Amino acid sequence: MNEKYTITFLPYGRKIEAESGESLIKAARRAGVHINASCGGAGLCGKCRIIIDEGEVEGGRSEKLSQEDYNSGYRQACLSTIKGDVVIRVPVESGIKGGVLSTEIPERHQAGKHVFDIDSLKKEGIFSPSVEKLCLELSPPDKSDNRSDVGRVVHGLADQYDKHGLNIDLSVLRKIRRVIREKDFLITVTLELAVNNKFKNRIINVQSGCWSYRNFGIAIDIGTTTVYGQLIDLNNGVILAEKGSYNAQIAYGEDVISRIIYAERENGLKEMREKVLKTINDIIKSLLKKKTPPYGLTEDEINLDEINSITIAGNTTMTHLFLGMEPDNIRRAPYVPVSTFFPPFNAAELGLDMPSHAVALVYPAISSYVGGDIVAGVMGSGMYRTDLLTLYIDIGTNAEIVIGNKEWLVCAACSAGPAFEGGGITHGMRAAQGAIEDFSLNPVDFEPMNLTIGNKPALGICGSGLLIIISTLFRHKVINQNGKFNKIDCARIREGKNGREYVLVWSQEAGVDYDIVINEVDINNFIRAKAAIFAGVKTLVENIGLSMADLEQIILAGAFGSYIDLDSAMLVGLLPEIEADKIIYVGNGSLMGAKMSELSNHIRKDVVEVVRRMTSFELSEISEFKDNYIAALFLPHTDINLFPHAADYI
Repeated sequence: MNEKYTITFLPYGRKIEAESGESLIKAARRAGVHINASCGGAGLCGKCRIIIDEGEVEGGRSEKLSQEDYNSGYRQACLSTIKGDVVIRVPVESGIKGGVLSTEIPERHQAGKHVFDIDSLKKEGIFSPSVEKLCLELSPPDKSDNRSDVGRVVHGLADQYDKHGLNIDLSVLRKIRRVIREKDFLITVTLELAVNNKFKNRIINVQSGCWSYRNFGIAIDIGTTTVYGQLIDLNNGVILAEKGSYNAQIAYGEDVISRIIYAERENGLKEMREKVLKTINDIIKSLLKKKTPPYGLTEDEINLDEINSITIAGNTTMTHLFLGMEPDNIRRAPYVPVSTFFPPFNAAELGLDMPSHAVALVYPAISSYVGGDIVAGVMGSGMYRTDLLTLYIDIGTNAEIVIGNKEWLVCAACSAGPAFEGGGITHGMRAAQGAIEDFSLNPVDFEPMNLTIGNKPALGICGSGLLIIISTLFRHKVINQNGKFNKIDCARIREGKNGREYVLVWSQEAGVDYDIVINEVDINNFIRAKAAIFAGVKTLVENIGLSMADLEQIILAGAFGSYIDLDSAMLVGLLPEIEADKIIYVGNGSLMGAKMSELSNHIRKDVVEVVRRMTSFELSEISEFKDNYIAALFLPHTDINLFPHAADYI
């Protein structure tokens, strides 16, 4: 863990802690201190000059800063990194004449820990991987004990581990005679644990010798855009490797509808299945290259044969395409999937590059548009186990919403459009190097402070950056409730091809050969997206006889949800106003749920019951949804009573 240091910003008297290696300009942003910087933190504009009063920073100079000024203590904040306690003075030309950005430091991700994790599993006594490996010391047969080889193993499991009522795979029957004799009747049995009392534990593999300490599993999230995988030590829950890769199906369309349409062509479904299988298999191959902790073996690489299970979660369409099920009716009323529940599969039979004995578990779905990825998030976050009235929301092109607690759960999906992923925005882009991800505004001269991912020259705006930009423009009354620019004397506000626009980065300071702007059409697209999500939440809450004020906890999931700024989201009316300590970030909820199922057979048992009691609503069939949507087409909302803290900015 990096050492932490105290950073003091003068003349404002702001102090914060920062880790070694953190960019000084990012530390300033966290402290609520504005430093003019339009290039995104790449050192191109030279406007972020600060003075070192005490201490020192690493770096801090480009050709924009003269050697004379450097020797006088000036540095460029975007190129300076923390290496110790330091006192920074922000000169008038770089900051705000009247003071800092606000009277309080924004919460900005201060809240938010997983409500359910590996420690919770162990504490509650439900840390029990879906596949176990057990060492058996068996007595060899003699004249007084001539039981069959299988009978000897079955009785050994009953006597030594109290395991009863077992099934056994044919592949095990074919090799058991040889295996149990290779190490003088010392063997390791791999068991797939039964999900419920209707099934039996199943012997899926036997090995000579004792290998119970080598038990590994894989968790996979099949996203529409990206597939993620984790390699897990099932004995202790440690994640040994992680890997993400673009879903190769993206060549056939970026959204689920275009994928479904392509799958309806001749051989289309086969092609789509092959693409996602290749993506997953490539990820598995990459995961296995990761070295494991030293187990006392000469060779510490994980062999493919040591992978005993894989859990897969994805939305309903991705699951259908992965399993080779025709998804045609998912996009047609009354929106009927082929199946929402799936039995355990043999991983190799699914086309996965895994050993013949490995088990594949696929998360069940609720409906055509609330899939296994959301169910996995509900399970992995522990929402289904809490007393608190909770809103779980995964924000992307589609927003999936779940409301409830351990007593009941309701869910719905609504189409938000691509704005939160950078789509439909003039200079929008996915969250990648060079994307503007953070922004503040000098309220005196309206000069920007842009921060990009990787401190690279600005290339465009990602979803989380778009949210902060629009909320900041609204907070400083640069735009009004309708998303239109107010009449302000500012060189950065001008007429453009799509109405009035604000220039975030001039072309000479950007990583592209044009000005990066945000215009009124972009803002309108954002407002429509946030309105759909808020209307979906409000409609669902009201249809179960509750109000927004009744919510006690919000769980944010998904790529956008992982980076969402709370103050901004509430100010523009994307999320209901709620105390920051009641917000929980879980990141990739789908992958988290897949991992938790790998580590707890108890969760595998619970998921069947949870899915059966989760009620799905079709928002398009609820008349109030349209009214709620229209009411939300303002910043933050037509009913300001829903957002009392935003009243000062109207």
